[in-house]
Amino acid sequence: MGPDDIAKLPYRRNVGVMLVNPAGHVFVGQRMDSETPAWQMPQGGIDPGENPRDAALRELHEETGVAPDLVTVEAETAGWIAYDLPQEIAARIWKGRFKGQEQKWFLLRFHGGDDQVRIDADAHQEFSEWRWLPPDEVVANIVPFKREVYARVIAEFAPHLEGSG
Repeated sequence: MGPDDIAKLPYRRNVGVMLVNPAGHVFVGQRMDSETPAWQMPQGGIDPGENPRDAALRELHEETGVAPDLVTVEAETAGWIAYDLPQEIAARIWKGRFKGQEQKWFLLRFHGGDDQVRIDADAHQEFSEWRWLPPDEVVANIVPFKREVYARVIAEFAPHLEGSG
């Protein structure tokens, strides 16, 4: 599949979650399917008939074990934020049906403790390890092709991040 073929593909609709702890730090997980550093915030597809907010809470629970009653939804991005996958990934992921993802992001405030984060809670574990990062360190630790999206998400959520912690 060449670049022209990939460019004609649609985006996959998806949600992303910025989980922020009481200290104002952001959850990031190391992807299990990557041998190189590939940290990211929780994200995932939207099931048929599911609204984005419900998808975000479901994905958070599946990927981190954090139950919806441990978070408050503080904000969501005004629109959808798209990114393109690198050509070598687009040709093989999702059976080559999408050129990238178009995401609606949610800022969730975590009211629990670290012992309530369980990345091994789901049968399809996404992350091999996790950590909390200050918001200003998140983008530099993310896989390069997603950095622009993360910078936009952090900028949009900045008013909610200032003064936390």
